[in-house]
Amino acid sequence: MMQPAEQIFSCGFELFGRVQGVCLRKQTRDLATMNQVRGWVMNTDEGTVKGQLEGTLPKVNVLKFWLLNIGSPRSIIERAEFTPTKEITSHNFSRFSIRYHNVAATKKAI
Repeated sequence: MMQPAEQIFSCGFELFGRVQGVCLRKQTRDLATMNQVRGWVMNTDEGTVKGQLEGTLPKVNVLKFWLLNIGSPRSIIERAEFTPTKEITSHNFSRFSIRYHNVAATKKAI
């Protein structure tokens, strides 16, 4: 059985409001890296920001609080939704990264 300091937790999130084009992904990555939280963050086609967090419960909660209450200086987070935080047996990610997707590739050709 893992000791509390070694237990790893995971949760997903989605942020709504003025969350794209305001350095939110970069600052989320920087804060996650500083707190030894792994996972990813990305913009969506719907204008939201989604991501996944993995780390010790106190560190994941630091990121959740920041995403819910603070965000980047230019962001306006109107709503933050989190999946239930659950314990996992091992990390799924080696670091925290910003994910990108090719919007043009996902749209059907006219």
